[in-house]
Order: sequence, then C-alpha cells, then structure tokens
Amino acid sequence: MSNHPMDPPAPPPSPRTWDARLARRLVEPLKDSWVTPNHLTTLRLLTGMAGAACLAQGSFAWVNGGALLVVLSNFIDHADGELARISGKSSKLGHFYDLFSDAVVTILLFVSMGIGVSGQFQDAAVSVVVRGSVAGVAVALIFFLRMRIEALAGKTATKQASIGGFETEDVLYLVPLVTLSSAVAPFLTAASIGAPLFAAWVVIDYWRVVRRARPVTAASRP
Repeated sequence: MSNHPMDPPAPPPSPRTWDARLARRLVEPLKDSWVTPNHLTTLRLLTGMAGAACLAQGSFAWVNGGALLVVLSNFIDHADGELARISGKSSKLGHFYDLFSDAVVTILLFVSMGIGVSGQFQDAAVSVVVRGSVAGVAVALIFFLRMRIEALAGKTATKQASIGGFETEDVLYLVPLVTLSSAVAPFLTAASIGAPLFAAWVVIDYWRVVRRARPVTAASRP
C-alpha cells in the first residue's frame, strides 16, 4: 500500500554499522542547518590529507598523530553520508566528491606510510616506498572500478560487506594500533599484496557487470 501524497516522507533506514549509527546521532542537530554534506566531505578530505602529511614525517609522535587524524577522517566520511540521508541534501555531484575524497585520502595514506618508513630503512627505502605506492595504485583502481560498477548497476552493486556492525573499510580504524606497535612496514607489505589481489577481484566483478549490462543495452536500442 503506497503512502498518501500528503504524508511525510518515510525516515531513512537505520545505519548498519556502529560508526554510522554514532555519526547519525552527532549530525542530527545539523539536519536543518546551513551545514551541507559537502562541507563535511571537505573536512574529511582536509583531515585525511593532514593525517597523511603527518605519517610521511616518520617519527613516532608524528606517525601516531597522523594515525589519529586518519581515524577521524574515516569517521567524518560516515558523518557526511548520514547528513545527506537525513537532510535530503544529497546530490550526484556530492556523491562523486565523496568518492573522490575517499580515493585521495586512502591513496595518500599508503604512499605517505611508505615515505615515512623509508627513513627508518635506508637500505630498503625505495622498496618500502614502492610497496606503499603499489597499494595506493591498487586502491585507486578499486575506487575507479567501483564508480564504473555503480554507474552500470546502481549503488547497491558496490555495497560493502558488513559483519558484526563493521564494514571492510573500517580496517582503517586499526591504523593507530599499527603505528603504536611500529608495524607500519609489515602493514605496507600486507597491503601491497592484499590490495592488488582485491583489485583483481573487483576487475572480475566489473567485467561481470559489463557483460550483464550489454544485453540490456542492446535490447534497448530501436
């Protein structure tokens, strides 16, 4: 049974993840304010870039400060999405701005980690930076393909897996544990292997979506 035209719009569904639930509570007072989701996206981008700059310094204090900024940036990323949902201020341009910010912050995270660690391993400085760059490039490919998949099959096709109230990208909340334990180099090694493997899986998923979309496109032609 459909709603009456004069009925108020149904509220957006509750978030699936814990950080998104907290973010919604925090941005609720901003629902009818001048603050837009793009304002929060810009804050997320600047915070993430500042975190990456700190990580590139390499010293213990700078690296751990950068890790905290990365965590804050990741949380703000949920806040802008929740504000868009509850305020109705979402837009296609804002959505792509959000994806662009996600890509920039994540790529800079890995590259900056490589730069920061390279000062501690003079004999393998180039190798460490390369590992960070490989992970960053793989992440860039993943974000690009996810944008293409979304354009072909809709936003639901790029929805991340959620287990116990956490999504795949929430692994970034573990970055402070990595920096506090001085395990950035092993983390980069794992990322330089895991990110390309995940990118390969996304490539396969992309080609599946393209093949499914071709018959529909062909059938729609006059």
